[in-house]
Amino acid sequence: MPTILVADDDANIRELVCLFLRNDGFATVEAADGKEALDVFAATAVDLVVLDIMMPVMDGWTLCKELRRGNPDLPLLMLTARSETWEKVKGFQLGTDDYLTKPFDPLELTVRVRALLKRYRIGASQSIRLGAVTLDKMTYKVTKGAESLTLPLKEFELLYKLAGTPGQIYTREQLIDQIWGLDYAGDDRTVDVHIKRLRERFADVADFRIETVRGLGYRLEADV
Repeated sequence: MPTILVADDDANIRELVCLFLRNDGFATVEAADGKEALDVFAATAVDLVVLDIMMPVMDGWTLCKELRRGNPDLPLLMLTARSETWEKVKGFQLGTDDYLTKPFDPLELTVRVRALLKRYRIGASQSIRLGAVTLDKMTYKVTKGAESLTLPLKEFELLYKLAGTPGQIYTREQLIDQIWGLDYAGDDRTVDVHIKRLRERFADVADFRIETVRGLGYRLEADV
């Protein structure tokens, strides 16, 4: 049974979220602020964290950074009281995987939690299948039906990153940091160039597509 950590200073919201998550088959642990959430995280095996931005002692931004430092692969779902694009961008830059704007439908939250857990399991695999296309991280080979492809290294890593978590939005800055490295000195528009090449290579594939999310970045949507 997956365990979900719910960090929010509003006790009523914590109670509501935990109730719906438990009814959906999850175990829950709670924290009223970011510092308490880190203490709970250190003492409990947690599979996913739902965290609010505006919390006392330690806010959600700082908590997100600390959780990412401790576990780069931990799924994070951020709650925000506002829907400004800059908040979403900042959340993605700090490493959150998804977000919900308050007030939200608790049923939607449980659906998003399940989707994130599924993405994480796919992302942890060394092989990703998207319909007729398979990406093998061990050999850096791509098969498209009966055809075997060898992509340039950065194109493969970019496609593998997007395909590992279908539906997740990545900013250009995130992709540069995670694929080209923090010391990369080039223009972040190189991401656009690689995305364009990938779209051209797989233009005849109907099983997935790489979408541009205006003002945020890119995501891969799979139909399988």
